[in-house]
Amino acid sequence: MQVRAKLVVPIFQGDRLWRLLVAHHCSAPRDWQPWESQLLQQSELYQQLQRANQKLENIVMIDELTQIANRRCFDHRLNCVWQYLLREKGFISLLLCDIDYFKQYNNIYGHAAGDNCLRLIAQAFKQSVKRSRDLVARYGGEEFVVILPNTASDGAFYVAQEIHQALEQLNIPHRASAVKQHVTLSIGIATVIPTSNMLPLDLIEAADQALYQAKANGRDRSYINRLS
Repeated sequence: MQVRAKLVVPIFQGDRLWRLLVAHHCSAPRDWQPWESQLLQQSELYQQLQRANQKLENIVMIDELTQIANRRCFDHRLNCVWQYLLREKGFISLLLCDIDYFKQYNNIYGHAAGDNCLRLIAQAFKQSVKRSRDLVARYGGEEFVVILPNTASDGAFYVAQEIHQALEQLNIPHRASAVKQHVTLSIGIATVIPTSNMLPLDLIEAADQALYQAKANGRDRSYINRLS
């Protein structure tokens, strides 16, 4: 192409390089001026690429069925919040939530009804978890997870009760449940102040253990696991 000079503008996805927008000058070598780089950044093509980048980022971070954050978004946010609270020495709480007898729900009502149930529950989570710094995500299958930064166990338990009440109000029929005649949740709660000898995975495992205990105690309830 007989390119004699190039001007390259990086486009980032978060803090990672996503694409390069390149302008070629073919007639002669040249020294690019700062205003030319700024002009390229303001160009329609650049703006289109930025919008496409934002849409792509949203797609990869959102669960398609429920339209809340997905597992990838959860992992990223948990790591970021963990590092921040490790420096600030603040509490972080995690709620790991599982729909009681959801397999039986699908068997009786069908997978289309099951999908609609998941959508309704996702919306109930969004209404119950009100702070913008908190995150509600679909963890996988019938499991949901909530990240609560700067929240001790009492505050986390309060949020869990708000979620239980929201499910009560939804009153989604579930005649195959051994707990109640409507859909319910079991919630495991883990709270910790991060330290240098701990990992985010430790918090997830503690919440999972609490969820197991909530199920063992009869389901449709919350259980707190306080890490020392």
